[in-house]
Amino acid sequence: MKRIICASAIVLFLASGSLAQAQTDDSKPEDLAVEGIAKLMDALGAFIKSIPQYEAPTMNENGDIIIRRKHPEKDDKKSAPKLEETST
Repeated sequence: MKRIICASAIVLFLASGSLAQAQTDDSKPEDLAVEGIAKLMDALGAFIKSIPQYEAPTMNENGDIIIRRKHPEKDDKKSAPKLEETST
């Protein structure tokens, strides 16, 4: 939880710095605020999507605790060897 708060604070700090540099005489503060919040929300959404998501832990008949990923198809594509790699 502390990591999320720290990451959010860093993104907010960086976004506010870029807003101060981007401000010109023609831009309105309201427009800059909306643009900054939109960028912040996009960055926060990308951060949340990068965190692995897991199902609730289950225990099988042997007493082993199993924690499954919610989206294993994404990981299987990366780690599964191709046919050409295994047939040498």
